Amino acid sequence: MESITVVSLLDVIGELFSDEISIAVSNTKEYIYYRPSKRIDLKIRPGDPVKEGTITYKALMTNQKVSEFINRDVFGVPYHGMAMPFLNEGKLEGCVTAILPALTDGKSVVTIKTNDGWIPIPFSRVTFIESKDKKTFVHTEGSSGIHKNSLQEFEFMLPKDYFIRCHRSFIVNVNHIKEILPDTHSTFLLSMDNGHSVPVSQSYSSYFRKLLGF
Repeated sequence: MESITVVSLLDVIGELFSDEISIAVSNTKEYIYYRPSKRIDLKIRPGDPVKEGTITYKALMTNQKVSEFINRDVFGVPYHGMAMPFLNEGKLEGCVTAILPALTDGKSVVTIKTNDGWIPIPFSRVTFIESKDKKTFVHTEGSSGIHKNSLQEFEFMLPKDYFIRCHRSFIVNVNHIKEILPDTHSTFLLSMDNGHSVPVSQSYSSYFRKLLGF
């Protein structure tokens, strides 16, 4: 059997955890491999320098395994990471980092802007969130409003046990899905309890089915 390359092995490992965990590999100065997951993407590219403040940087500086929460100041989104430095003949060679979505920061409401002012909406009342015309719209059972966060920021902020990314332009609250209808090319259309329909794109359909168990 032909020997497997390091990149091929990392791709296989990345595929096993592709839904939740992104994987980054660096030498002592820059990233040499990156595989994003569906839940979190720090937009790292091979050749990017390892920035101070990242969990990779901390592991390289201490030469020890590091596991902690990193705020949005470095990559623009918060994340939880686990980084492990590796050695070659006793010399520090680089670091492997697993990047996970950050848990909710404790807030339980989304404050939306309406024509009259601002309304705090409990997470449980949010039906779905939509990105359209470079704006983010939060929809509830009887109203909607604009929020400054991007969909990606919402994806890390909201409780992941009932908020699911189902399309590049939509995050849906599964507790407000009335019916799941098949659509073309292995996609779905979600009938929501507020009367709206939300698409599930082909790239998210298998992930969506796995999370909902059908």
